[in-house]
Amino acid sequence: MDRPQSVMRDHILFPDSSFPFTASTTEGVNPGFQRLHWHQSLEMNYIRSGSGYYLINGMKVPFEEGDLVFINSDDLHRAFETKDLVMDIIMFDPSLLAIDLKYDPELMHPFREAGVHFGHIVTHDKPVSRELVGLFQRMMEENRMKDDAFMSLIRADLIRFLGLTNRHLHETPQQTVHLSMKYRGMHVLRDVLHTMELNLGYGWTLNELADLAHLSPSRFSALFHQAVGTSPLNYLIQLRLTHAVHLLETTDLKIIGIAEECGFRNLSNFNRLFKQHVGISPSELRERS
Repeated sequence: MDRPQSVMRDHILFPDSSFPFTASTTEGVNPGFQRLHWHQSLEMNYIRSGSGYYLINGMKVPFEEGDLVFINSDDLHRAFETKDLVMDIIMFDPSLLAIDLKYDPELMHPFREAGVHFGHIVTHDKPVSRELVGLFQRMMEENRMKDDAFMSLIRADLIRFLGLTNRHLHETPQQTVHLSMKYRGMHVLRDVLHTMELNLGYGWTLNELADLAHLSPSRFSALFHQAVGTSPLNYLIQLRLTHAVHLLETTDLKIIGIAEECGFRNLSNFNRLFKQHVGISPSELRERS
């Protein structure tokens, strides 16, 4: 089989292309957030309840109820739940505030300088946190209601949100807890990760994946584990099982066919790993669906 080609970053679809802003709420961590991914859009999270952590550019970023999280465009990130996580998510394209950047070039610094002059986390005990959370929730509500002039009100709250963050949370590099690792080495994982996702049925070996990154197997494994939180082949199993769950729930394909499409050459091995990671057998999931 020829070695597959890589693809570009995730594309975020906005409900209204004229207003590149979206807001949603998730319980737990959905499959899209479980995989390591990146996108052009800027992302903010409010932890409504529970706890968990992000891996952002290879660094572990824990969060808990009341915290706010900033994720810059192109940040490699992956979310994990530790307990009863409910999270509000706002995503917007930088073009939304292009005009405002003309008058305040520093407006996007909480994203662009995350890990240098800003942390990825605004913890709930910060004095300005209460006002920021209020603005965040107001943007969520305006987006939900979509009353007259809601776009203007969201933009106004977003500008104030970022302005207050710049005013109160800017720190010197020495004061900042560096939550983001240097990008040197991170870019080599991008094509590898998406190539894995698009070719789950291919019988990848560690050497082949390391070759895609132009690294030795040991160096690639170390970098991958730092960014993803597990080994390359273990992550590949997670991707395959996530896709298998999707196929079991949404298609009538036979289980043996799903196992083969997801890269498992042995049905008993597929059943064993599926139950180990998902908690039930493939046939039990199919019956529930």
